[in-house]
Order: sequence, then C-alpha cells, then structure tokens
Amino acid sequence: MTARRVVFIGAAGEMARVAVERFAKADGDWHLVLCDIRPEVLQPLVERLPTGRASVRRLDLYDHRNLLEVIDGAALVVLGAGPYIRTSEPVITACLEAKVPYLDFDDDVESTQHALSLHAKAKEAGIPVYVGCGASPGMSNVLVADAASELDTVEDIDLGWLVGDERPNVGRAVLQHLMHIAAGDCLTWENGGPAVHESYVETTTLQMGGGVGEILLYETAHPEPTTLPRRYPGARRIRCVGGLDPAPFNGLARGLGLAVQDGRLTTDEAVDYILDVLNNRFFGNVRALRAMLGGMVAQVRRGESGAGTLIRFLVLSALRRRYTWRGGLIARVSGTRDGRPAVAVRRTPVGGPDTYLVASMGTLTGTACAAFMVLALDEAGKHTGAFAPEDWAAPEKFYTALERVGTPRHEIVESVR
Repeated sequence: MTARRVVFIGAAGEMARVAVERFAKADGDWHLVLCDIRPEVLQPLVERLPTGRASVRRLDLYDHRNLLEVIDGAALVVLGAGPYIRTSEPVITACLEAKVPYLDFDDDVESTQHALSLHAKAKEAGIPVYVGCGASPGMSNVLVADAASELDTVEDIDLGWLVGDERPNVGRAVLQHLMHIAAGDCLTWENGGPAVHESYVETTTLQMGGGVGEILLYETAHPEPTTLPRRYPGARRIRCVGGLDPAPFNGLARGLGLAVQDGRLTTDEAVDYILDVLNNRFFGNVRALRAMLGGMVAQVRRGESGAGTLIRFLVLSALRRRYTWRGGLIARVSGTRDGRPAVAVRRTPVGGPDTYLVASMGTLTGTACAAFMVLALDEAGKHTGAFAPEDWAAPEKFYTALERVGTPRHEIVESVR
C-alpha cells in the first residue's frame, strides 16, 4: 500500500518542528514531505524521525506553480509558516485548486475570517479547510466545547492563555503576531452580538491550572470570539484573554504595540527590538526602549503589576536571569444546568519545563497541531467545507489524538466546577 503524503509547509519553524516530531509518534501509513524556503535546516529534523518516513523539499509558498506541484495528491497539507495574514491565502487557494485537504494553526482574526468565508468553495472542491488548529485557537476551542457540554444553556465564555519566559527562543512570526494583538481593534462578542474593543486593554482574572493560580489576563484580538458565536449564537459574551509571564512582559508588549499603532515604530523595528531584549540587549533602539519602558510604567500605574515586580524583572534581566516557565490554557463557560446558574471549567492541569504538553508555547501549539493532524487523517472524507476547531473536533477524539502523539493523559485536561 502506498503511504499517504502529508505535506508540511514551513516545517523549519519552532512550533512546526514540534508538530512534525510529535505527529511522527502516531502510527499511520503516511510519508511526511517537509517544505521550507530553507530546506538545509530541516535535515537534523529528518534524522530524528523514523527512517524513510520523511523527505525534504525547497518551497517558496508564493510560487503558485511549484506549490501546486508539491501538494498534488497529498492526503493533507499543513501550513506552519506565519504570519498567517500573509501566508494562508496563497496556500488555501492552491489547495482548493488541487482539491487537497488543508490545515493550519492560524491565530490571526482576518485570515481566519477569510478562510471561513471559503466554505462554499471548499465544499465545491470536496475538501476540508481546517483553520486555527493549534493551542489558542485550537485546543482552547475544544476545551470550550467540552465545558459547554455540561450545561443546558451557554451565557458567557472566557478563554484564557498564558505564555511564560521563553528567552531567547522566540520566533519572528510569533513576535509579529504579538505586535498585531498588543494594540488596535479587538473583534469580540458582547451583549449577544459582535463588538469592537481595544486589544490588550480590558482585563480579568482566571484561575489557571499547573500551579499558576489566579492571574490577570488581557483581552486579546484572537479568532475564538469570531468563530464560537456560530456554535453558541445565544451567548451573551465570548472573549479571549491572554497574558505573558512574568507580568512586565505585558507592559513591554503593550508599549511597543502602541508605538507601532501610532507610527513611532514599524513592526519590523519593534520585533527587532524584542529580539534584542530577549537576548538581554536593551539599548540598541532608543525609541523602542522608551516605548517599552512607557508601557511597563503605565502597567504599574494602572495597578496591573507592582513596582517591585518591575524592578525585579529589570534587575534579573540585567543579570541575564530567566524565570521558570509557567503557562497553559483555560476555558470557563457559564450558563444554566437544570434551570439553575452553573459554571463549567476545562484547563490544562500541569505545566512547566518537566512536562510534555505545556513545557513551552512551542510544545503546546505544536503538540495540539500534531493531534489535529492525526484527527484530520482519521476523518478523511467525512468533512467538506471550511471549519474552526469547534465545528469538527469532538473533545474526546481530540484528547485521544493527543495521547497518540505522546501526551500523557494526566497532562491533557482537568474539569473544575
């Protein structure tokens, strides 16, 4: 029997590498075609995979003819190259033309909405277009569906994510996304309908698992509040909140995000500066330094973090000290059960450097993507159209897929009431 080809575009990225390695742990008659504009960096990854299960191709995803040649006949095409506001459209277009299934871990609102607008075209092509199949969105949507299944009615949904100290190993596309959500419009769901807030302004606290406890999080421009209302149209509020740990990183993001929004910095300048900071170089760009410090001081003035916390962060950074990584996901759904108010919570129960699933942003996103890949291949031929995770990924099947890519069951999810 000929192995099914799974084409992974942008396989050299940090999260993509995790997705590839962990997908390889699942049994199946597949062959991975790993594509990147830099194929030479993929060889070490291939050597870590089972012999003969992967090959490497150079691919410029904006070269339509070459893209069509590479994806022709694939059982699944996975896009791991960001930022998705630039990369998803050409790849989805090619998949529709070639009539091959598509999956990504897109976390940008605009490109997610565009992908979902192609539902009729995907049905006509007879393929599924699975978007947002990472951590948030992705696993977060599945946690919502799981929690909501306990309730008779759904009124409020809060999705939360927390990312810890990952210095210096953060990819450029991740930082571009951070600048995209740290200021500007935040499409959300409020008072039973769509609304626009300012991203990274409104706050709430959620009781995270994994030893984090109650923590302040910021409303962020993520796709979940634009996709979940299709499943829960009667909900009063749906919002995605997130944050960075330690807390001063949130001030850094907000300060630089505002500078980009106001035209004081370009996105590239802001990202370059964050990369400098992650490598403990603070003084290269004075305008960026001022924006960062302004965001941190404003954070303290608003009472979102203490002056002592900021001073400790700056001192430890000057000493090249890092914080122990903390992070995870949570979905809190409130509504009614048997005619009475009720709340259901699903969250990742453990996290930190010694865990498998929630050891970093990369492991959480990459492992979730690998599980969605397994599930997509399992359900080949069952879905046509464009889908967000809550539309097609049944919670228990997704949790089983996480186990198949190596995740210990006790690390996946816990229920809290």
